[in-house]
Amino acid sequence: MKSYQTFLLGLGLASTMQLVSCSNNSSNDNQTMQTGQEIERVSHDVHSFAQPTEAVAKHLDLNISVNFDQKVIAGQATYQIDNITKTDQIVFDTRGLEIEKVFLGDSLAETTFRLGKEEKFLGQPLLIDIKPDTKSVTIHYRTTTAAAALQWLNPQQTAGKKHPFLFTQSQAILARTWIPIQDSPGIRITYSANVKVPKELLAVMSAENPKEKNSTGEYKFYMRQPIPSYLMALSVGDLVFEPIGEKTGIYAEPATIKEATYEFAEMDQMLTAAEKLYGRYRWDRYDLLVLPPSFPFGGMENPRLTFVTPTVLAKDRSLTSLIAHELAHSWSGNLVTNGTWNDFWLNEGFTVYFERRIMEELYGKDYADMLQVLGYQDLQHTLEEMEKKDDTRLKLDLEGRDPDEGLTEIAYEKGNAFLLNIEKTVGRERMDQFLNKYFQTFAFQSTNTDRFLEFLRSELIKGDEKIAAQIDIEGWVFTAGLPENHVKPASKRFAQVEEAYTNWSGGTPAASLQTKDWSSHEWLHFIRLLPEELSQQQLAELDKAFGFTKSGNSEVLAAWFLHAIRNNYTTADQAMEAFLTIVGRRKFLVPLYKELLRTPEGKKKALAIYAKARPNYHAVSTSTIDEMVK
Repeated sequence: MKSYQTFLLGLGLASTMQLVSCSNNSSNDNQTMQTGQEIERVSHDVHSFAQPTEAVAKHLDLNISVNFDQKVIAGQATYQIDNITKTDQIVFDTRGLEIEKVFLGDSLAETTFRLGKEEKFLGQPLLIDIKPDTKSVTIHYRTTTAAAALQWLNPQQTAGKKHPFLFTQSQAILARTWIPIQDSPGIRITYSANVKVPKELLAVMSAENPKEKNSTGEYKFYMRQPIPSYLMALSVGDLVFEPIGEKTGIYAEPATIKEATYEFAEMDQMLTAAEKLYGRYRWDRYDLLVLPPSFPFGGMENPRLTFVTPTVLAKDRSLTSLIAHELAHSWSGNLVTNGTWNDFWLNEGFTVYFERRIMEELYGKDYADMLQVLGYQDLQHTLEEMEKKDDTRLKLDLEGRDPDEGLTEIAYEKGNAFLLNIEKTVGRERMDQFLNKYFQTFAFQSTNTDRFLEFLRSELIKGDEKIAAQIDIEGWVFTAGLPENHVKPASKRFAQVEEAYTNWSGGTPAASLQTKDWSSHEWLHFIRLLPEELSQQQLAELDKAFGFTKSGNSEVLAAWFLHAIRNNYTTADQAMEAFLTIVGRRKFLVPLYKELLRTPEGKKKALAIYAKARPNYHAVSTSTIDEMVK
């Protein structure tokens, strides 16, 4: 592994911690590491024990081994630190880790440390005694069964059925369960890693990655751009790589790679469209890793290597807006990051807006309008369902709570609607100029709601009271629900779907409806239009005409199963149980289990399915569903 000094020299990193590029076309960027004052301005993070304004990590050298037999990651994490106030202590976040020893400096002088009081969700602070001139600390540690970020899969849980598989999910505050780290999105680090795995497997990370297995099972990684801890990612499995374009490609199991390369063949076009909108891609490569179906999210925007669920492999490229979303995170989220989880909408609202601009660029406004309507429907459903109305504000207060509680459609869809309202107020041309300047100004930094609003007022509103009133910061950001004057999106293509639904409800046989060339979005809209109460005859007719129960599209299946559960359409029971047993994506699991749990008979089914399926789910999903089935 390279020394930190060699690593920095390779980046052209000056003593001011600024990365200097040779030219505007260089792959090295003008990246400025945040100072203690900048971190303090982003605001204190209630979900981290770290004290970054006193002593902060700047670079990580990770050296670990992955043991599938013991289901343990063990090794050392060496941090280059900035002891800003010359304090005698630096604090890291841990949760369920075994800390063995800690050393200081290049001489590796052993030092004392202690773990503080454990707190729910947060884990324990790791307090390390340092000296005023300490430049580095090395922590020897092991993970335990409490490592909620890690999912260890046996061969039967993979596509190939021959080898085990491991993946991490660090967002929101789970990086601390597999690495002792200052686990706050307001703190950014560069890193290198040396990872030892079984020889028959390949390791990949959110970094510069190998393209094929080697004979030693030892892999080296470099992330030269500073990232927040929740973007630390590792996966190990029987993986192969196929290029899509010069800067894009796919990692997947051999059994999945062909299907994945077909499904995501438009990645290059998406990248070109994104750069056309908001400037050069700053992360060198954009690759995807297709994970086993237990992955709890649609995708995770780990820089250089998006982790993606196989539930988007619909065989018709109809669900690839998810890839546009994760690609958009390369600007909104990875490049400019929410400083705390109370500001999560800065990541996701911007990304949904950007995702749909990419889709409009590629497929036209009518296509993007369908996505806007479906998103608005999701938002309306969330607004109706959420018990804590304060959580329907964009700026949240999650102190004392798991930040996962803030990962809702409010951040995504209300955030997007707010940005659409700004665009409507000032026009698309000015909006694009504003967003380009925003991404350039705050590149490789973490920010917060207040700083964004300052930027909005100075760059767009500029004291214009009429524009300020139309943008309505108070109504969108700090008030529950939606402003009364919000614009409801509409779709020409969905109007045709609504006409077909009206014809069916008026007596036209389902098989006679004009549905040729409908995308999965049109089918999803049609299913959502169906009334809650349907007869067995109606369900059977729709199923026979359109094959919903046997659909290969996960979005369509999940929406259809809701109607099957409500109306006890037992024909779908076997397919629903198979779906819930295999798929671990929380977006699908939560509404289906919630619907099952509404009735005694459904609860009996839910408990039986969950008992079988739970080992297939990641902790992100089980932590939610465990509470539901109590």
